[in-house]
Amino acid sequence: MTGICDGRVCIVTGAGRGIGREHALMLASEGAKVVVNDIGGEMDGSGRSTGPAQDVVDEIVAAGGEAAVNGDDVSSWDGAERMITQAVDTFGALHVLINNAGILRDRMLANMSEAEWDAVIQVHLKGTFAPARHAAAHWRERSKAGDEVDARIINTSSPSGIYGNVGQTNYGAAKAGIASFTIIAAKELARYGVTVNAIAPAALTRMTENLGMGQADEETKEKMSPRWIAPIVTWLASAESRSVTGRVFDVTGQALSVSEGWHRGPTATPVEDPALVGEIVTQLVADARPNANMMGFDEQ
Repeated sequence: MTGICDGRVCIVTGAGRGIGREHALMLASEGAKVVVNDIGGEMDGSGRSTGPAQDVVDEIVAAGGEAAVNGDDVSSWDGAERMITQAVDTFGALHVLINNAGILRDRMLANMSEAEWDAVIQVHLKGTFAPARHAAAHWRERSKAGDEVDARIINTSSPSGIYGNVGQTNYGAAKAGIASFTIIAAKELARYGVTVNAIAPAALTRMTENLGMGQADEETKEKMSPRWIAPIVTWLASAESRSVTGRVFDVTGQALSVSEGWHRGPTATPVEDPALVGEIVTQLVADARPNANMMGFDEQ
């Protein structure tokens, strides 16, 4: 390892298992000091235990690194603030916030309950906003005090959010919101020395094993291992990435790409008569690029 994150203090939410665990381990192996956040819940958000986070911390410490457990709920306003404070108090600074925590409550729209909608939006969308808001306020204060800030927020979107996936209107809406949040926050925080980027990962974890990935062959499982997601996140966390901001990276063990956001497509002159709109829209849609499939390519 090259030590590209030497001296960087990083928070990783949802880091007890899966993708977040790989982030924490690689960051530590590259010299970062890591606050490992995880409430230790089930996939649907129920339950609570600091055991998974402690296991990751123990693994980091055993390898000679520095890490600390945080068990706060990312969607709690006060809990998110405590997380930021803990990083600064424990390691003397904060350089990187990686918003990774998430849950699933998949359901077709016609069957989805209010609770299933609210829980997913709460964890993913507010659970990105709350830690980011408190971290941003901390870095703004440092910047205004004359300190040099070279900080990072790295959010977690999803192909379900930027491309769309059946049965995930709650999850997809939250993840699409995170992608937009990333672009806007990047513009707002640039003046303070903070970059904001996101990843849209696909990997075989306990969140995806029931979506068909668990039945894959061993070669596919290796290509879909969450360990492939950590390198881009670790690089984004480093000082080397300071010129990259406001981007969403689509990443698996098979490909790393920049996801290109909404662009204005074919355009026509508006008309006052609604009876004339149908012909215009039909031509616009015919001329437009198709929506992407879950792999990010044009649907056929």
